[in-house]
Amino acid sequence: MADAEPPRRRSVPRVLGLTLLGALLPGTGLIAGGRRWLGAFILTVTLGLVGLGVYVGLTRREEVLAAAVVPRRLLEASVATVVLALLWMVVIVASHRSLRPATGGAGGRAVGALLVGVLCFAIAVPAAIGVQSALAQRDLVQDVFVAQGESKSATRPTEIDTKDPWEDKPRLNLLLLGGDDAPSRPGVRTDTVIVASIDTKTGNTALISMPRQLTFMPFPKDSPLHKFYPNGYGQEGLSLEGRLEWMLTAMYQNIPAAHPGILGPSDNEGADVLKQSVGEAIGLKLDYYLQANLKGFAELVDALGGITVNVNERVAMGGVSSSHIPPSEWIEPGPNQHLDGRHALWFARGRYGADDDQRQIRQRCAIKGIVDAADPQTLVTKYKAIAKAGQQLLRTDIPQELLPALVELALRVKSGTVSNVHLDVSKLRLKYLHPDYDALRDTVEAALEQPTPPATTAPKATPGTTQPTQRPTTNASPAPTQDLADACAYHPNGDQPN
Repeated sequence: MADAEPPRRRSVPRVLGLTLLGALLPGTGLIAGGRRWLGAFILTVTLGLVGLGVYVGLTRREEVLAAAVVPRRLLEASVATVVLALLWMVVIVASHRSLRPATGGAGGRAVGALLVGVLCFAIAVPAAIGVQSALAQRDLVQDVFVAQGESKSATRPTEIDTKDPWEDKPRLNLLLLGGDDAPSRPGVRTDTVIVASIDTKTGNTALISMPRQLTFMPFPKDSPLHKFYPNGYGQEGLSLEGRLEWMLTAMYQNIPAAHPGILGPSDNEGADVLKQSVGEAIGLKLDYYLQANLKGFAELVDALGGITVNVNERVAMGGVSSSHIPPSEWIEPGPNQHLDGRHALWFARGRYGADDDQRQIRQRCAIKGIVDAADPQTLVTKYKAIAKAGQQLLRTDIPQELLPALVELALRVKSGTVSNVHLDVSKLRLKYLHPDYDALRDTVEAALEQPTPPATTAPKATPGTTQPTQRPTTNASPAPTQDLADACAYHPNGDQPN
């Protein structure tokens, strides 16, 4: 076999072309430069790594995503990325040196050095971004999700089958809490209380929104709190204003203050109290909680690049209904509105001129908007900011050990259907002093037993036209569950706050 062409006979353009080829397919530049055995070895290793990556990406996608929530794996991936990037750059430099003519002009050498520098920069930048994202993910996992043995919870499952935690668990029930905490407000009020019940086989998810003004919330009979509140958390004979401290929204703060440590060791006594009480009220055993603070919510939406929602009524940005203080800004009705973090936060929490039912619908639609916005491209390009926002946003008792299985379940949720469990406020007496919790349990049980209703496609609004107002009929009972694609579609009801 003839030797490679002597370097001195190659023109500068050809050297540059072979250097570029050697960067795109490591090893080919060394082969062309005469270092055949080393080049062949590097080329074989390169092709093997590429083939392995394609195979893993096509057949082991869920395992790769599961590894992305294991801190040790993330650190290993960061180190491997740095090593591979450095080796790649060394191969580029070595390839160019072996290809460069023995007698070349200063201009050709300068152009070659510039090309090598650009190629190394093109490798270093994405490698650095990848390492930063992996380390940001590692910090997020370690800061938010603490290992089972290093955290305390009075209500979460005590044993975890990390290999298949859903084998004997048809549904995973998560309590989603929105804490209305801020430097200007003392204490924490959970104005948002939603239960997400997830079918572990299909990923179909039912959302159950609990009105924040519920009183006499019950506790399980085996709970230590049951002896203090055998008829539920409430008091008779109070004025409407006096009931505020006995509503669901106040339990997170008030019960731990009145009975510290009563449920046992806990890193978040308020969340444990609500898991027991809300679970008893709807007849479900709640496994874990996820708590979000409002400041972190806005940051997360901004990190995602905003969310897109349909705005069916004017939404107040501020204002105090009880004092008749109008808001200074509004979010006007319209389809497919793209909201930044500040506007998305008010979309979810705007209270002036709206009742709790309207706010709950908007909150569920905001959650759906976040799920829709978290597409792979957004996660890859903006992950560092998303992870930073997540550290400020989330608090949970989900242990690290469960995260790989939760990632796989999240993929099913992403492709499944998210529906809303309709609660008939009048029938269930949810705005009365003593709600009908027995009927509430029956409603939830019936809704979870029924198949998820298919989504319907809402008519699209065309520019310059106004859709006809769609008013709810009074002779039809709402379905036990409603697909959020329908609930969050554009159908303005015509009743707008002033």
